[in-house]
Amino acid sequence: MKPILSTVAFLGLCAAFAASAGAAEISACLITKTDSNPFFAKMREGAVARAKEVGIELKTFAGKYDGDHEAQVAAIETCMFEGVKGILMSPNDSAAIVPLVEQARNAGILFITLDSPLDPVDAADATFGTDNFKAGELIGKWAAAQLGDKAAEARIGFLDLNASQVAVDYQRDQGFMSGFGIDVKDPRVIGDEDDSRIIGHAYTDGAEEGGRKAMETILQINPDVNVVHTINEPAAAGAYEALVAAGREKDVLLVSVDGGCPGVKNIAEGIIGATAQQYPMRMAQMGIDAIKEYAETGKKPELEPGKDFFDTGTTLITDKPVEGLESIDSAEGAKLCWG
Repeated sequence: MKPILSTVAFLGLCAAFAASAGAAEISACLITKTDSNPFFAKMREGAVARAKEVGIELKTFAGKYDGDHEAQVAAIETCMFEGVKGILMSPNDSAAIVPLVEQARNAGILFITLDSPLDPVDAADATFGTDNFKAGELIGKWAAAQLGDKAAEARIGFLDLNASQVAVDYQRDQGFMSGFGIDVKDPRVIGDEDDSRIIGHAYTDGAEEGGRKAMETILQINPDVNVVHTINEPAAAGAYEALVAAGREKDVLLVSVDGGCPGVKNIAEGIIGATAQQYPMRMAQMGIDAIKEYAETGKKPELEPGKDFFDTGTTLITDKPVEGLESIDSAEGAKLCWG
């Protein structure tokens, strides 16, 4: 004769089954640009930790390199097939990915971009990220203040991301130019400016080796370059290597955006003059929380009037502060850094 299951045991099994089903009910995806950049590694770390905390099953994907659009397309298609409730993505191509994002949203998936907005920004349900224009503007103002009257005769090189001119790229570039006092013309276009102080632009793919090669290109265009804006701190590290090889490291003002621990260390060592720190873990955690809310209530993130994204903050870090421009030093930046 088979044993009869007690009421208490039966209810316990039912509760366990319900908890298990509930835990598996909400699934989501995180799709980053690449795994090689510490920024995206920290973003993934934050998303994974928060997903575990709130009971979301999270799958993660990344491109093989910064700009790997095809890998992100494949990842979205996989996530759609698996019926996830939400997708978090830092897009490699802000415009080309939009039709596929629209398909995902039509399928009932909450689609949130992290760090880099889509083009147009409202093609996603929400964006959590740095105000990249402001980040560029902060380091542009700092560089102009450091040069003082000599800013009028500056020779500026730009180490950009790639030829696609994605939002994060043109926003940081145009922000820097605006802060430095350059007429940006069309704020969504890199290269239409006619300011004689601009030497030229070169591509880095957001990587150290790319930064070194791009800096070599700028030096070939004009060996007297004295200000260099870099898309991120890995590119800045590579640029510094090229400047050392050319014997120019002491007389070129190098600025960047990221605020990762290696970059903050480079501030302390005098390699980078200033950087604008951003907060990838905060972006990821906010994104996971939004998916949780959507899955449970159907409610999507609501923007404040006049805003088109959720600003996760940016802070100027430098050991050479200038009057009238709020900043923190490298020691304080090290307490907040990532990577």
